[in-house]
Amino acid sequence: MAPEAPSINPEAPEPGRVPESAEELERLVRAAGGALSKSTERALRSDLAIFAAWCAERGERPLPAKPETVAAFVDDRAEVRVPATVRRDVTSIGIAHRALGLERAVKSPAVRLALNRMHQRKGRRQDQATGLTWPLRQRLLEAAGERLIDDRNRALLAVAYDAMLRRAELVSLHVDDLLEELQGDGSLLVRGSKTDVEGRGEIVWVSADTVELVRTWLGRAGIVEGILFRSVGKGGRVGERLNPGQVPRIFKAMARQADLPETMAEGLSGHSARVGAAQDMVAAGIEMPASDEAG
Repeated sequence: MAPEAPSINPEAPEPGRVPESAEELERLVRAAGGALSKSTERALRSDLAIFAAWCAERGERPLPAKPETVAAFVDDRAEVRVPATVRRDVTSIGIAHRALGLERAVKSPAVRLALNRMHQRKGRRQDQATGLTWPLRQRLLEAAGERLIDDRNRALLAVAYDAMLRRAELVSLHVDDLLEELQGDGSLLVRGSKTDVEGRGEIVWVSADTVELVRTWLGRAGIVEGILFRSVGKGGRVGERLNPGQVPRIFKAMARQADLPETMAEGLSGHSARVGAAQDMVAAGIEMPASDEAG
């Protein structure tokens, strides 16, 4: 059976036509974006405006774009932007072409070669967080001490890995967001996720071991309601909620406590547990949702 032809949004700009106004660009974003989150729509809008302006300066057509046009754009952008930004640009160009039912130049050998050139010059992973994969997760959990702050750190890392949370989502969790199931594992309500387009919150699974680590932290800290993860001061004094910027510092401190190489500790970010869980899923042959691939 032949594949179903992609649908074309009637509001989208005519193929081959440069969006000449904010209104035209907005129509293209709506056609390409569909049910994307607001933050992803903003990124798409910005990326397409940059590509359209680049094409206009050189007399090139952005839609449909020729493979050599996108390849030249990649070469130019790679001179002034980090690889992650350029890869996002290319993804946005592909989304726009797909929404209009156009052949996607971004899949061409010319574009792949341009991306390879960029990665060879700058290093493919220079902007990618070091992944806290399962073996590293376990090593950090086992190396943590017996202080109250260590209990918090263990629970924080375990939840971040199991639920694949971004750091802002992690520090926004409340005690009553975690529901313990009969088997000992749990379900976690995550509010304000980038992929939660309708704002209802998302339910994710956490393991029984993680639930136990959270219970230990809450019990020792005397927390029964409100924010789940909080600061711990001198003498074990429990303070207010953590801010997102503290998450990478916690992961780095745990890595040093586990005697990991300093280069590895410094490579950890607030997204490292999420990245590591994603890497473990790929290694196990589990298909990643598109939203998780996008980070």
